[in-house]
Amino acid sequence: MKKRQFLFLRDALLYTLSAFGGPQAHIAIMLREFVQKRKYITEEELMELNALAQVLPGPSSTQTLVGIAWKVGGLWLAITTFLIWVLPSAAIMCAAAISYKIFADRGKLTDILRFIQPMAVGIVAYATYTFANRFLKTRVSTMLAIGSLIATLILQNAYAFPILILLGGIISSALETQPQESELRIKLFSNVNPNKVAYFIGVLLAFAALGALINRTSPFSLPIRLFENFYRNGIMIFGGGQVLVPLMYTEFVEVKHYLSSAEFLSGYALQQALPGPTFCFTSFLGGVTMGNQGYGIGGQVIGSLIAVIGINTPGLILILFIVPFWDDLKKITRIKNSLNGINAVAVGFMATALILLTRPFGLDWMAYLIMIATFLLLQFTKIKTPIVIVIGVVLGLIF
Repeated sequence: MKKRQFLFLRDALLYTLSAFGGPQAHIAIMLREFVQKRKYITEEELMELNALAQVLPGPSSTQTLVGIAWKVGGLWLAITTFLIWVLPSAAIMCAAAISYKIFADRGKLTDILRFIQPMAVGIVAYATYTFANRFLKTRVSTMLAIGSLIATLILQNAYAFPILILLGGIISSALETQPQESELRIKLFSNVNPNKVAYFIGVLLAFAALGALINRTSPFSLPIRLFENFYRNGIMIFGGGQVLVPLMYTEFVEVKHYLSSAEFLSGYALQQALPGPTFCFTSFLGGVTMGNQGYGIGGQVIGSLIAVIGINTPGLILILFIVPFWDDLKKITRIKNSLNGINAVAVGFMATALILLTRPFGLDWMAYLIMIATFLLLQFTKIKTPIVIVIGVVLGLIF
């Protein structure tokens, strides 16, 4: 194994332990740690992977990180990185599900989050400013960013994300491409390995068929039904972790009554205080659901595993299927030009997230000051994002 790949795994672990704040904050940390500091990929490649993850169903932060790992070291590094990224948070959430009463009193967690949340918003502000400064170079890209911002604020629907991404790409491609490149399409399809395409599509379809089959043939088996629930949601969820929570709450609390509202919100509060992917919140849901049905500690561990595997598998398969020939796709001028529009729309998404995240602040001027201070620290100093988060934790413990 190359030294560069060892270093990447080390940096992936450090990133996992410091990635607070959700998908939009995660991309800001990736920008600093994997692009600006280590130069594993370029800023353009990071934005392309992030845009690709936004248009695919599944966990966007996980898909972006796995895509970076693929570019650095191929399939084995991508899978290893996925495990490093998912396992720590999933294990903690599983333990929380097993000993739920320990975490029932969220008072201290709330105090800590009081400082971490505005800092996370400051990280989002830093990412939004950086990407806007980089990609909003033309009137078309600026208008696409503003349009996506307005549309997502009005619609606030999971399916607005992929639709706007596609529209941005189509508009940019139509306005910037000269009509003379059919030969590049031929070159693309001659470079794509059809066996690899068939393999990834076959695996995806096999998992989909398995989820449907076992759900029909074993209607009274809770573990099987849980797998189907999580796998189905893994296919349906666009936009990352911010979409996961309302969908999971509706299905698991209001419709199927697998767990109570208090249990759900307690687990979600804990997840917000942890680094790593928001999708690992499902580990808590699976564990508590199995516990509430009397399966015992062993059953709760199985429930957590089922949840994490089910929710992540569709998105992982999709990103591993597309990334290997993404460089070939970019050789088509229309697709290359469409990335300008996709990146502009992604900037609009970041701005939307920034606005929505500041709403809970209300008239809390201290939260705004913490957010602004975080932005200024990242923009004008060399202080790393993990240090900023540690400062927030310390402030929460002290005050």
